[in-house]
Amino acid sequence: MGMRRPDRAGDERAVARRQLLTWAATGAAVLGAGGALTGCSSSGSASADSANGDSPNDSFSPAAPTDPPAVPGLPVPSATPVGVRSKPVFKVHDLLPTAPSNAVALTIDDGPSRLYTPQVLQLLRKYDIRATFSVVGSEAHANKDVIRQIAADGHVLANHTMTHPQPFSHRSAAQIRQQLTDTQSVVVDAGAPVPTLFRSPGGDWSPTVFQEAARLGLTPIDWDVDPRDWARPGVNKITEKLLAAKPGDILLCHDGGGDRSQTLDALRSVLPALKAKGYAFVTL
Repeated sequence: MGMRRPDRAGDERAVARRQLLTWAATGAAVLGAGGALTGCSSSGSASADSANGDSPNDSFSPAAPTDPPAVPGLPVPSATPVGVRSKPVFKVHDLLPTAPSNAVALTIDDGPSRLYTPQVLQLLRKYDIRATFSVVGSEAHANKDVIRQIAADGHVLANHTMTHPQPFSHRSAAQIRQQLTDTQSVVVDAGAPVPTLFRSPGGDWSPTVFQEAARLGLTPIDWDVDPRDWARPGVNKITEKLLAAKPGDILLCHDGGGDRSQTLDALRSVLPALKAKGYAFVTL
């Protein structure tokens, strides 16, 4: 067996990945008892859940006092500013007025995960469904091949910040801008189109968040069907909530941030059931 050649590019990626994970872990530790690790739920309910100790301990959402380290060598995509909105998109037809009347949008957050995202993609292929993936920049940078596969399958990639910090609206304009800009860069560096959509961690919005998103050409998107799958409430509860979707709804699910096996099990029955109801899945 010959000697293995050193993989300098791989080593650099590993170092960058460790830097980001170290930053996230440090941020969570700094929070101590005063912070919480939550998934993407509405900002109000996320706060209540945190107070009740209901958040899963494997989700990443540090409200860290410092910014993530810069990842060298990334492209800087050009941006065409859009109008500043006063609220995010909650319904399909708020963003896509000409979408079919029976349209629903499936959004998948917090990935890409090397374990769960490929399984989600396989399900979506099976049922010929396109979805919108709100990706975390640190995960996108570590899993570029998964980002490319998401794009190749015809799905839409949305910006979900670089490290998923919460509460996001409490950060300065410069910090918000860095989180968004860095994520734009890593998605493009992975070989995918520049995102034009942004989802704030926890659905936490503010005038500053809206302004910085608009500056980068990002339309803010939210949701109106939340099965709280990030909290792992059980397959039946996730399934029941998703099956209650109505035309025009934006559905929220997760492929990253923790154990997403319950989400996968629920989607195996929910996707064909919603299609059987005659719903048309659209990307945002």
